[in-house]
Amino acid sequence: MLVLGIETSCDETGVAIYHTKQGLLSHALYSQTEMHGEYGGVVPELASRDHIRRVLPLVSQTVAATQFDLHNLDAIAYTQGPGLAGALLVGASIAAALGFALQIPVLGVHHLEGHLLSPLLSTPAPAFPFVALLVSGGHTQLMEVTGLGHYRLLGETVDDAAGEAFDKTAKLLGLGYPGGPALSRLADEFSRTGQPRRFELPRPMLHSGDLNFSFSGLKTAVLTLIKKQEITQQAQGAIAFAFQEAVVDVLTEKSLAALAETGLTQLVVAGGVGANRQLRSTLRRKTEEAGATVFYPELEFCTDNGAMIAFAGAMRLQARKSETDRLDYQFTIKPRWDMEVQETRPEEQDGLNVI
Repeated sequence: MLVLGIETSCDETGVAIYHTKQGLLSHALYSQTEMHGEYGGVVPELASRDHIRRVLPLVSQTVAATQFDLHNLDAIAYTQGPGLAGALLVGASIAAALGFALQIPVLGVHHLEGHLLSPLLSTPAPAFPFVALLVSGGHTQLMEVTGLGHYRLLGETVDDAAGEAFDKTAKLLGLGYPGGPALSRLADEFSRTGQPRRFELPRPMLHSGDLNFSFSGLKTAVLTLIKKQEITQQAQGAIAFAFQEAVVDVLTEKSLAALAETGLTQLVVAGGVGANRQLRSTLRRKTEEAGATVFYPELEFCTDNGAMIAFAGAMRLQARKSETDRLDYQFTIKPRWDMEVQETRPEEQDGLNVI
């Protein structure tokens, strides 16, 4: 089965071709970071307009990189939600139009399910069941994954997601947009200087007795720290290091607690924050000590991308036992969409229907 994947949930346009026997054949990504940087954050209307400009050229580029053409496609998968409504509509409408023109199935995919399954594209890959830490700009969740579509929420953030806290803290430090990666680089640079720790920040909900997270208080602690002193370049690096260390400690300890609670020995980390070097290093060491194994997607697949959507769509289509309704080109977008239960067909759940 040859599947085209289209991702347009926020500020990155991703397209990929996945073959169920040959694996990932090609993928392309266009990031809108430079455009949104002028405004200090994502502007939804601009994001939607840029997706319109980029999707079809990226589809052509991605298909041309393979030995196939559009008429060889067996199905198209697109990001159905969650995300920015206008951005989601671009990918959904283009996927439906292409599917109608080619008379092939079109399938909506949950954005977080794409992230959750993305480590399966790597070698070695985890096998079901496992615990998944989904950690990005909009989500921080721990899930027990027993199979495709069988997800049990173990814990989630009660306020800011980890990636959101990275971005907000970076803004407090004057690091610009996108702040999360800039803060991580600054923290890594400080760690290599060999300077002693200057600051100690709280680890919110570390001993809460559950698997939930909270990061807004950590951001507030940074603000309080900044107000108390002159922020030199050295102090800026020290604060970034202390912040990153606090987030990594919380994510690591909660992940280990989730493994202990479920009795599982495989941890999957997905989402943009999963690219953080300190998080990867700490989790690898701690899971090994606990007799468990941690898996990550390739760095290029940590952020939003078409490969994870094509792969998740292929898995969904292969798991279907019935061929009925496959050529129904009515589509649904879900800007807000709970992922805990995904056994039902996406079009059978509440959302915005477009005919």
